[in-house]
Amino acid sequence: MNFARRSILELHGMKAEEINFVLDTAAHFREILDRPIKKVPALRGKSVCTLFYEASTRTRTSFEIAAKTLSADTSSIAVGQSSVTKGESLKDTALTIKAMGVDIFVVRHHDSGAPHNVASWTGLPVINAGDGQHEHPTQGLLDMLTIRRHKRNLTGLKVAIVGDIKHSRVARSDMWGLTAMGAEVRLCGPKTLLPPVTQHWPAVVTTNLEEALDGADVVNVLRIQRERQDQGLFPSVREYHRQYGITPQRLKACKPDVIVMHPGPMNRGVEISPEVADAGYAVIEEQVTNGVAVRMALLYLVLGGEGAV
Repeated sequence: MNFARRSILELHGMKAEEINFVLDTAAHFREILDRPIKKVPALRGKSVCTLFYEASTRTRTSFEIAAKTLSADTSSIAVGQSSVTKGESLKDTALTIKAMGVDIFVVRHHDSGAPHNVASWTGLPVINAGDGQHEHPTQGLLDMLTIRRHKRNLTGLKVAIVGDIKHSRVARSDMWGLTAMGAEVRLCGPKTLLPPVTQHWPAVVTTNLEEALDGADVVNVLRIQRERQDQGLFPSVREYHRQYGITPQRLKACKPDVIVMHPGPMNRGVEISPEVADAGYAVIEEQVTNGVAVRMALLYLVLGGEGAV
């Protein structure tokens, strides 16, 4: 299969064949990360710019490691120390960096649609590293790679996503990607943390945690941001944990071979108990490694890397 996408902006609308191709490519790159020398020349001479308007440790570092493992050159724009603080627009920043000869942008932005705009303005490939409350496609793909490594096939799996669905771009990317692959997705959280309109979403949306966990093969736990409590969206972190925190007792409703995921960073004792976070069925660190492999695959496929994977 030839990978025809010039940019990776969302999983909504991506076909199962495309997703499988990305995951298969990532599985090959995953083997490179287990080698003593983690370096291949697939993108030698290519230049990757990470442009992040939001704080990030995992995603930004993961992309930079992925690019360097493929032998690409990398540049990282720290917005807080750039001309953005002087009032420069996103468009002018992107066009300026393009003029310096970069080949691809990796963009994270607090406004939904910003990576789409960068792609339109510059004509360069763009990978969306998270935009507003829209999507985080590489997180969705790394979650699917992690699930596939444990369950072999995504079709027919029951996946519960629990937490702040309303504000989560991870939940949206997971939902679109997993349902495209034939999985059943259940979105669960307090009513105040669910979107007001979900009737066109291909998922079961519920406030009932027992219903969401019943027979689940996978539980993906979303981070609860403390500022949501300040906004009055739930009474307290203790109350949230009592109602929706994922504990060993609650996981008894799932399949015996359930795996637990989390996009990080975790709030132990809020959305997830320490016992679950440290259990053998938690695959959270594996997600991080798989994230590097997925981002290697996307950079390779979008930039038309040379040679066999």
